[in-house]
Amino acid sequence: MQTLITQLFNIDYPIICSGMTGVSRPELVAAVSNAGGLGILATADLNPDQTRQAIHEIRALTNKPFGANIPFIIPGAKLNAKVLVEEKVKVVNYTLGSGQELIEAVHEYDGKAVATVTNLTHAFSAQRRGADALIVTGHEAAAHGGEVSSLVLVPSIVDAIKIPVIAAGGFADGRGLVAALAIGAEGIAMGTRFMNTVESPVHDIMKNLSIKAQVYDTIYSDRIDGLPCRAMKSKGTDRMIRQRFYLFRALLNSRQAAKTFGFPWHKLVLAIMLSGVKKSKQLARMANAFTAFQLSMEQGNLEKGVFLMGQVTGIIKDTPTVSEVMKKIILQAKTQKKLISSKL
Repeated sequence: MQTLITQLFNIDYPIICSGMTGVSRPELVAAVSNAGGLGILATADLNPDQTRQAIHEIRALTNKPFGANIPFIIPGAKLNAKVLVEEKVKVVNYTLGSGQELIEAVHEYDGKAVATVTNLTHAFSAQRRGADALIVTGHEAAAHGGEVSSLVLVPSIVDAIKIPVIAAGGFADGRGLVAALAIGAEGIAMGTRFMNTVESPVHDIMKNLSIKAQVYDTIYSDRIDGLPCRAMKSKGTDRMIRQRFYLFRALLNSRQAAKTFGFPWHKLVLAIMLSGVKKSKQLARMANAFTAFQLSMEQGNLEKGVFLMGQVTGIIKDTPTVSEVMKKIILQAKTQKKLISSKL
């Protein structure tokens, strides 16, 4: 199966594992790459030393191409970006920032830079700055999807830009892959589907809940981590959305975040305070969400935790290996292609 994305990344299938914070760890990333797709390491909750170690672990598990992501809103993102460049990671995916310097640095060693966007304005900006491809994230996606569904958002951006598009949000099987290709995408990125696999580090409670969940069992709000965000409906999510005094809680929770990022706590707090009122509130919610996300992923705790999950969880009914997922998707895509041809 060949598309512009498989050619750009030198992979067998146009299927990408999204860089999910706390989920896209070396074992999962390497498993996706070994199965013919492209695994993307999440670095948002890693300090530079941990990021470098994770890259080395992935390289010990696979000799296939893989990527890593950088959300520029996270403290320490530039330090992690420097590590990715020093390690010459083949594909660097960035979001929540311009990425100009990163794109130039990645191109110097012939790497590929991929921007994650949710609207046409950001798509144009990424193309202008030299991004090689886009991950276009629709409303259905876990975490930070856009306001428009993938079926509408993806073709609207494909029609307007010249670089390849990877569709994200609402994709979990071969039917979705064929649909994405039909509306102009050159591949798909999947988060929730790969989250619920054997190689995923997520707690089994969450994987089992994903199997039981329906397409209606998520909620989309900007009061979870400060950005429009989709998560599983739960007591913890409801509490997070309705919570008061979140600025005070953020001071406490930011200690754990600072420790994770390898930042002195007082410097992190000062950076948040100097970022402006609007962004300070956003980062405060993000600090609180950081702890809640860990509780759900690592302990399966939804009383206090929050679990990021896409609407597509409603069509996921098992916990297979990554290899099994990939084989099933490709087989189903070929079957759907024949079915469609018979109807035209």
